[in-house]
Amino acid sequence: MGIIREVTIGDCRLILGDCLKVMPLLGKFDAVVTDPPYGINYNPTRSQSSASSGKRKNQSKVIGDSKPFDPSPLFVMAPKFIIWGANNFSNKIEGCSGWLAWDKRDSGTLFRGFMASDFELAASNVTGRTHVISHKWCGHLRQSERDLYVHPTQKPVAVISWCLDFLNKQDFILDPFMGSGTTGVACVKLGRKFTGIELDPDYFDIACERIRKAYEQPDMFVAPPEKPVEPKQEAML
Repeated sequence: MGIIREVTIGDCRLILGDCLKVMPLLGKFDAVVTDPPYGINYNPTRSQSSASSGKRKNQSKVIGDSKPFDPSPLFVMAPKFIIWGANNFSNKIEGCSGWLAWDKRDSGTLFRGFMASDFELAASNVTGRTHVISHKWCGHLRQSERDLYVHPTQKPVAVISWCLDFLNKQDFILDPFMGSGTTGVACVKLGRKFTGIELDPDYFDIACERIRKAYEQPDMFVAPPEKPVEPKQEAML
């Protein structure tokens, strides 16, 4: 089954379904920005209630993470890509020209006893260099979004917004592994068009709610996207 359910919120098209079955039904995009299963069988050990429902636990395992990840279907969807966790399947990445790094630590100090990585990497073909953003993110010791932790591999909106700055403002973004909708929220705040696909119905509902709230509380410092100027028609004399 392809599209199970579909919701449109502003310039965001949100699809519940298996992305491998849904993507062939969609057109082309300008860029894929995503945080897919890494193929490492990640088993979260922390347990906190979902800020949205109080029922979903963020220690849930990531669907599809128990088998090796194949990124090849993503390259068909768009000429540009930013793929997080690609260091876990770097031998399968086509055309990577640079890496984006997210440093989670606080002023370079180590988080003793922290089970997750000190930093994460994203492969891209939108830059020929390596770039780093520092944004503290360790359990409750976080620089932002302290009250929202609903997905075991959730990224900060600030980090994804930083990624989007490497792309053109007019680029149409696809996230085939939408999760709790962080990429969609970042697109809303930056005035980008977005399509997200998510297989888990609980996370899909959370993503819809987060994106809906992002439209209700826009970032006052982000200018709306520019509309194309239509050519003026001269009167026939």
